[in-house]
Amino acid sequence: MAETSITPLLDRIQNPDDLRGLEEEQLPQLADELRADLIDQISRTGGHLGAGLGVVELTVALHYVFDTPRDRLIWDVSHQAYPHKILTGRRDRMKTIRQEGGLSGFAKRGESEYDPFGAGHSSTSISAGLGMAVARDLARGSNNVVAVIGDGAMSAGMAYEAMNNAGALDARLIVILNDNDMSIAPPTGAMSAYLARLVSGKTYRSLRDRAKNFTKLLPDFMREGARRTEEYTRAFFTGGTLFEELGFYYVGPIDGHDLTHLLPILKNVRDAKTGPILVHVVTKKGKGYEPAESSADKYHGVSKFDVITGAQSKSKANAPSYTGVFADSLIREAEEDDRIVAVNAAMPAGTGLDKFGARFPERTFDVGIAEQHAVTFCAGLASEGYRPFAAIYSTFLQRGYDQVVHDVAIQHLPVRFAIDRAGFVGADGPTHAGSFDVGFLAALPGMVVMAASDEAELRHMVRTAAAYDDGPIAFRYPRGNGVGVEMPERGEILSIGRGRVVKEGSKVAILALGTRLADAMAAAKELDGFGLSTTVADARFAKPLDTALITRLAREHEVLVTIEEGAVGGFGSHVMQFLAMNGLLDRGLKVRPMAMVDDFVNHAAPEAMIVQAGLDTRAIVDTVFRALGEEAKRQMQA
Repeated sequence: MAETSITPLLDRIQNPDDLRGLEEEQLPQLADELRADLIDQISRTGGHLGAGLGVVELTVALHYVFDTPRDRLIWDVSHQAYPHKILTGRRDRMKTIRQEGGLSGFAKRGESEYDPFGAGHSSTSISAGLGMAVARDLARGSNNVVAVIGDGAMSAGMAYEAMNNAGALDARLIVILNDNDMSIAPPTGAMSAYLARLVSGKTYRSLRDRAKNFTKLLPDFMREGARRTEEYTRAFFTGGTLFEELGFYYVGPIDGHDLTHLLPILKNVRDAKTGPILVHVVTKKGKGYEPAESSADKYHGVSKFDVITGAQSKSKANAPSYTGVFADSLIREAEEDDRIVAVNAAMPAGTGLDKFGARFPERTFDVGIAEQHAVTFCAGLASEGYRPFAAIYSTFLQRGYDQVVHDVAIQHLPVRFAIDRAGFVGADGPTHAGSFDVGFLAALPGMVVMAASDEAELRHMVRTAAAYDDGPIAFRYPRGNGVGVEMPERGEILSIGRGRVVKEGSKVAILALGTRLADAMAAAKELDGFGLSTTVADARFAKPLDTALITRLAREHEVLVTIEEGAVGGFGSHVMQFLAMNGLLDRGLKVRPMAMVDDFVNHAAPEAMIVQAGLDTRAIVDTVFRALGEEAKRQMQA
């Protein structure tokens, strides 16, 4: 029996090979040290905490039992992969996590050989793992592939599509279902652990295989009964019928915090050279840190916090958050119209619909991580005369795009899309950036697409969407706080396809969509100082375009700059198409569309990402001078 060391074991771990050099009796101490280190590290930087705390023992066990990185370990969503990062040579860089130039908050292929597949969205691990397993078999390899899925990710249909395919292929794949909300079944103590260990072992598997071979000799009318008797007997104890029907061998549920249970079971499934296996592990999100355990969201995502009290640092901004303005505005409209219903996809707090749900519980629906279903569910509601608001982050709406096209747009159904996290999102990086929504929505016939330039405009757009029944309508708004403008008690109904001029000039025109308006105004002030009289307009609508406004700006100015916090192919492209098709470029108008760079921008502070993308005040001014030419710049400076 190895003695418990008073020297921190974690200090000895540079990679999983060092971890595998420990005695099993030392692993609980290592897990305790890993949990304490994680809490300390994230208290200084902020980030995802609760999910990582819940998988400390599981992470230790997986790296101890499996030969990573030769054995592939895939983390679904991967915000629970912080302990994995610490154990795989990145402990000294954890202080940089989610900061510019630092570690990603998610698994990232380019960051470590121990991250075989990147993820920021949910429910991809089983599909990716199956692909890796098939590739291994085609190459005559022998390594294991382990997919860890949980934290709600099993609510997405993609996970079951992958499991169905894995079962049909009888692929050698291990899936760890990290059930951290007791959403399927709680562990049943020692008996449950004993049964899980028993049915994962070689003796039971051998007996089970012999029994199956025996049933092949039975008459047809007896064979099916024998098969079902065996499966239902196991299901009585373990609840494995659903996974068995999908072709998986089910093990569990087991206590994910008890290494004496985890290690032998993981060794058994590692050594099983059969088809797909699902190990059902029950963990507690926020485990081992009382403030996280007692928090409603288990400290899923935190800012910097005090380790002793758990108190998180608060934003000093005085302006309300865009998410909060959306929620308050929707409540205001729902008080006037009982046809308004709100739908989210496992993000009630993130979208503000928890507040709406407290006020209108019977009109609020959380469909789980199922954006495709959410969109078509809203289409069904709209077809019956209700006014559904689908509140979905820009980056997650991508998963439901076919439904937006086929079930909403083609049928001209008035579904309202409230698109949060539009544009850059800072520390969450490219997987969560709302880059493409204007491009993929404005391309659809009959779709109305709005973008709020400030919190008051967002309030107007919520009311506009509530009143619009002629087809689908969307409005986008960013993460974070507004700019501090005066707020109306209730929004106004905007004229569809009409922008507004906020500053008049004569030589340069800046046409902004969304929150780049503030930088456009600052740039105009600077340009005016150089003698370049500048008009600034808020487009409000990416579709339909305010063609009368665009025509006036094009005819009355020498330079026209469009700017948006979205990818190439969005608002600016639609403006250019209109200008070209209507001969407005023929007289020599200098048009400069400004959009996100054609790349995935790594995580940083939102302000830094704007600068990197060339969408800040300085970039607007430079764009105007480049359009006018260097000689004009020298004349202005003289």
